[in-house]
Amino acid sequence: MLAQSIRVAARSAAPVLRRRFGTSLPRRDLITDLYIKELKAYQAPPVKASDSVGQVKPWSAPSAPAIPAVEAAAEADLAEYDSQAVEVEGIAETTESEAPTESLDDWFVVEAIEDAHH
Repeated sequence: MLAQSIRVAARSAAPVLRRRFGTSLPRRDLITDLYIKELKAYQAPPVKASDSVGQVKPWSAPSAPAIPAVEAAAEADLAEYDSQAVEVEGIAETTESEAPTESLDDWFVVEAIEDAHH
């Protein structure tokens, strides 16, 4: 027991500070180092105005569109269209003799308004 109390007293009396250092050197990747070295040493070639020749098409303005051709018989076709009768589905065709005898006055009824003075 005495030995145990001496150990405890020795530990508490003089604290020992220990520092641990890593002794291994950092690993070096040779491939990465060579790649970075080559990237740093690269010099881009200077750009010239003639570099684009042959790489792109030269620009030219588009041609104007052609005027559409009008058919020669267009007037005859329009006159024929105008002369055709209007066909409405569900309504029987009427002739001039079967035309309704009602006049427009029958539709419009105007009542006499008396003027009343107050």
